[in-house]
Amino acid sequence: MNYGFVKVAAAVPRVKVADCKFNSERLEGLITIAEGKGVQILTFPEMCITGYTCGDLFAQQLLLEQAEMALIQILNSTRQLDIISILGMPVVVNSTVINAAVVIQKGKILGVVPKTYLPNYKEFYEQRWFTSALQVSENSVRLCGQIVPMGNNLLFETAETTFGIEICEDLWATVPPSSSLALQGAEIIFNLSADDEGIGKHNYLCSLISQQSARCISGYVFSSSGFGESTTDVVFAGNGLIYENGYLLARSERFCMEEQLIINEIDVECIRAERRVNTTFAANKANCPGKEAVRISTEFVNSKDLNLTRTFNPHPFVPQGNELNSRCEEIFSIQIAGLAQRLLHTGAKTAVIGISGGLDSTLALLVCVKTFDKLGLSRKDILGITMPGFGTTDRTYDNAVSLIKCLNADFMEVSIKDAVNIHFRDIGHDPEIHDVTYENSQARERTQILMDIANQANGFVIGTGDLSELALGWATYNGDHMSNYAVNCSIPKTLVRHLVAYLARDNAEKDEALHDVLEDILDTPVSPELLPAVQGEISQRTEDLVGPYELHDFFLYYMLRWGFPPRKIYRLALYALGKTYTPDVILKWLKTFYRRFFSQQFKRSCLPDGPKVGSAALSPRGDWRMPSDASAALWQAELETLESVHF
Repeated sequence: MNYGFVKVAAAVPRVKVADCKFNSERLEGLITIAEGKGVQILTFPEMCITGYTCGDLFAQQLLLEQAEMALIQILNSTRQLDIISILGMPVVVNSTVINAAVVIQKGKILGVVPKTYLPNYKEFYEQRWFTSALQVSENSVRLCGQIVPMGNNLLFETAETTFGIEICEDLWATVPPSSSLALQGAEIIFNLSADDEGIGKHNYLCSLISQQSARCISGYVFSSSGFGESTTDVVFAGNGLIYENGYLLARSERFCMEEQLIINEIDVECIRAERRVNTTFAANKANCPGKEAVRISTEFVNSKDLNLTRTFNPHPFVPQGNELNSRCEEIFSIQIAGLAQRLLHTGAKTAVIGISGGLDSTLALLVCVKTFDKLGLSRKDILGITMPGFGTTDRTYDNAVSLIKCLNADFMEVSIKDAVNIHFRDIGHDPEIHDVTYENSQARERTQILMDIANQANGFVIGTGDLSELALGWATYNGDHMSNYAVNCSIPKTLVRHLVAYLARDNAEKDEALHDVLEDILDTPVSPELLPAVQGEISQRTEDLVGPYELHDFFLYYMLRWGFPPRKIYRLALYALGKTYTPDVILKWLKTFYRRFFSQQFKRSCLPDGPKVGSAALSPRGDWRMPSDASAALWQAELETLESVHF
């Protein structure tokens, strides 16, 4: 089982201009290597059999004959291989020459795709030698003794995916052929290119590929000419690029003198999931440009055991790389904009927020402070309330107090112990029984305090719960579950931790006291502190009860964002987090995730308003609409089958 992954490759061979025998031998070798590595579909650069820079030699009969003979040799030598290869060469059609991509498998030519747009400006003179697909009326061609389909509208259907082809300049067109191919079913686009180099051109090229793969919601595999092409006027760097829905998966080394094989896996299930929910993609089919596609079935490619070469971020919600700081600022900006609008709309004079000394309330308070600063309001109109209960430790209490004071917010302390004990007496509950009533009574008392003080202060209550807690239902219904505006509702726990850490680093020199309290909050175990402390230490650790948040956030991302089934999420979790957790532990918490996610939908069905920040959210008015009584039977049944699966 390959879980929807199709192993593709972009080859950058060494060529000799007009030496078809040399070139075919290089191509054969790379095809064999790719087959051995489990590649299912391989593409080469434009005109790789002859070389792209042959110029007027393309009018020479001998070169054209030898190109066909070279293809025959490649067909014969790869007859026993399952791999699908896409080769570039000149093909004669009714006494004209086309710049073509030839698709081969197991000694057969599956189809010929002519180039649509022939550049004839600056250093390019392709119209001098070739005929455009737009000027070719034939829909088949005789090549190597085979009569094969021909056209720029060919779609190749494999057991795993459907792919289409465009050639170099086609990508640069206003409406690339790939747009039509994608709308008609192509999940991966292959581009054979002879893209020459110039200052800044490479970045522009990458931008084009990224945007086109995103626009088409497709994979995009690009291979362009490298070392060996003529440098009479231009230089070729050899670009091998693999994209998936706008994101770069793999790239070659530019200006390398050695042959390269760029291999990665495109997740076609991910592409299908995105297309299913993207109604704009479906609607665009009605305005599909170009000719109706001709579909060509390929032979089955024997898939080897899944050996992923692409990487998966174990924390998919957390920003990575060079954009880290800017992404953090953008997240805060979204939260701030949402809260600012709500403050101005309601005319509220204060923001009331419960501060526990934990991560979520810390982030919410930091967002409040930034919002009030942006609006030019006094931080003293932020009322930070700490409400110690039966499980509150000195550490979390001190951190809560220190945080409020460091940020110059207004401070208030209201103990809930007496009120909750009276409540226990009123409902006849034994306070020595530490059950769900014992815990939820505290959470609801705190929410009542916040709501009533907000009424007194002409303000509203800021919700602190995060996306991970909403997914798991780890909140007391009509307790901490409720607020007037929930600033963290689309921020998963792993991202909450990251944002607080980001602000801690940012304040390392600006405000040492704030930095220190934020660091200690980050080091404090996540806990609702609803059970009595043991020897002054937290006795109730959330992750011991519901599982590690980094696992749950991983599960949530691939279930919510991509709609993947449990079997695939389990496999990806093993791949991304298998060095941290054993398979049994991952499966245990995956079962917990699905059980809680389905059973706790009723809490999400009545969430307060809050800003969507990323690509996944659980608002019943926005991203996620699910009946509270939906059955989890299908998902649970598949989870049970995973116990006997060995990866």
